[in-house]
Amino acid sequence: MMAAAAAQLRVGTRRVPALWSMRWLPLLLTVTAAAVAAEQQVPLVLWSSDRDLWAPGADTHEGHITSDMQLSTYLDPALELGPRNVLLFLQDQLSIEDFTAYGGVFGNKQDSAFSNLENALTLAPSSLVLPAVDWYAVSTLTTYLQEKLGASPLHVDLATLRELKLNASLPALLLIRLPYTASTGLMAPREVLTGNDEAIGQVLSTLQSEDVPYTAALTAVRPSRVARDAAIVSGGLGRQLLGQGAQVDVPHPPVSYNDTAPRILFWAQNFSVAYKDQWVDLTALTFGAQQLNLTGSFWNVTDARLSLTYDQLFGTMVTFKFLLSNRFYPVSARYWFTMERLEIHSNGSVASFNASQVTGPSIYSFHCRYVSSLGTSGDLLVPHSKSSAWQLMLQDFQIQAFNVTGEQFSYASDCAGFFSPGIWMGLLTSLSMLLIFTYGLHMILSLKTMDRFDDHKGPAISLTQIV
Repeated sequence: MMAAAAAQLRVGTRRVPALWSMRWLPLLLTVTAAAVAAEQQVPLVLWSSDRDLWAPGADTHEGHITSDMQLSTYLDPALELGPRNVLLFLQDQLSIEDFTAYGGVFGNKQDSAFSNLENALTLAPSSLVLPAVDWYAVSTLTTYLQEKLGASPLHVDLATLRELKLNASLPALLLIRLPYTASTGLMAPREVLTGNDEAIGQVLSTLQSEDVPYTAALTAVRPSRVARDAAIVSGGLGRQLLGQGAQVDVPHPPVSYNDTAPRILFWAQNFSVAYKDQWVDLTALTFGAQQLNLTGSFWNVTDARLSLTYDQLFGTMVTFKFLLSNRFYPVSARYWFTMERLEIHSNGSVASFNASQVTGPSIYSFHCRYVSSLGTSGDLLVPHSKSSAWQLMLQDFQIQAFNVTGEQFSYASDCAGFFSPGIWMGLLTSLSMLLIFTYGLHMILSLKTMDRFDDHKGPAISLTQIV
């Protein structure tokens, strides 16, 4: 069944002639738009221990993208008539190409990375495979299931699942997060997918041993092979070998502070610091480093501190401390976190930066394109002393210190304002056009005509001034 799902998106394309051949231009634009739209699609696999939840022909045809409304028509019968225990296996990244590349669809079943999933689909009385589901529909899937079941999602792992006592009559929504290469860093995709498949098999075995009816779904937060689809647009429409996909640089993993579990996550695409206008890039020394010194970090439910120490930075030991707090605000009836300040300790002196604008609901992480003490890149870091010799620049900054689940950031509260440059340009252009229109209308309404006219039979009219 997984091979059939993968085959639905494997549609060959023929090389088109030159662009000046106008009869091919609509086809070119159509295929290009489809390739770009593919970046926002993820597969969704459903199966249940009950029968007849989905019609045999419910699988979508090739090229079809399942919207949120169509997805609800598939899920409603399973949630209303099927088991009340729902499992949601949510992977960080997944695409239909993963099933093609690692699923053994070419006869190598012994090398399949989805053996437990394929076995579950084969034995399940009801199953449904949706190769391409709109990303927005998947992003709201957890909220949709919570509303339909009337139960809050419970983040569980295998050990927690064995301690739970599920009841067939009471609704339960169990969320199991599965990693991918972006969260593991050093493991190959096949190894990660195989490990995820083993985790799925262990969870299903636990439920089967307890004879608990269930409905399960496997999907992902975002697609894993965006670069390959984008290469179709930039590299032409010809056929490409499956193994010749574009090489994608795997982003470095976030810094994670753990005591008994992951507590603080910190990530940036670029982490640079300057002392007396001498800049040093700390990205490679911070993210993915094996010997990163986190001494001095701590965490509790109300306060957290992430401490990064570098032995030889500007010829001395330098420590960066991110100080965060978590407070309850009755007005919003929820907890909000704030990064109170960022401190740089060096040679017994402390340089402090106010970072109170780094804030958001505690169930979310915080993300910003630039967090810097430079006025040209935003002013989220404000030095307490104007004569400070230290400067900081964090690009694609993201941090979370509360409600961390595993090694994954929660959904981000972004610092981007509502009025983007494009919105400002549109507003100013519209205002200019409105002023020009108003001025022209005023000129037209101010026109005055003569109330007396020359009569050739009478005396001539003498006009001294025309108003």
